[in-house]
Amino acid sequence: MRESDLRPYGKHMEVEETGDVTSLQPAKRERLLPGQFPEELQADVEVANGATLRLRPIRSDDAEKLVEFHARLSFDSIYCRYFSLHPVLSANEVKHFTQVDYVNRLALVVEDGDELVAVGRYDRYPESTTAEVAFVVRDDYQHLGLGHRLLDALAAAAWERGITNFSAETMSSNLDMMSVFRHSGFPVTTSSEFNEISVRFSIDPQKIPVPQPL
Repeated sequence: MRESDLRPYGKHMEVEETGDVTSLQPAKRERLLPGQFPEELQADVEVANGATLRLRPIRSDDAEKLVEFHARLSFDSIYCRYFSLHPVLSANEVKHFTQVDYVNRLALVVEDGDELVAVGRYDRYPESTTAEVAFVVRDDYQHLGLGHRLLDALAAAAWERGITNFSAETMSSNLDMMSVFRHSGFPVTTSSEFNEISVRFSIDPQKIPVPQPL
């Protein structure tokens, strides 16, 4: 699958008639079993500088690569992602981040050769159709459109898994992440308190206009 296949979500949708409104609903995907590696989420993505990178779901054996990825993030990137000084990932964090069930918790990585250069993830809130989404891009790969690619791919996968809304928490100073949300085409709403911004939006593909140019 190539990046261009990520949107719209239509190929895995069912049409449901609801009164006078026809709406797209996530198709019943019996093969989407927790713990089953989703091969279909792998894709080659061409970025703004013309390079082709590999997007795929995270694996448990990515632990060492994730540690190396985190070590190459700048102070600002780490602070924007974790809201604190966080120079090293603990063993428990590495395990939590790399061992996902691919349904209620999903993480996607972007690789350049053998190196991770971006990571995005969602975690579904218990007994709900809302998931928290987050992503971080290595500093030397920022402004290539990887945040947009990750958000699109996560939204497509989440919709197939019965998730209908994303939420996110970010710092008001994280202009790059807010730009990704605001140019995503999703109907984003925000609220702020102190120096933090809460973001919420539907990932219903019917509510997405033509994707914004990067």
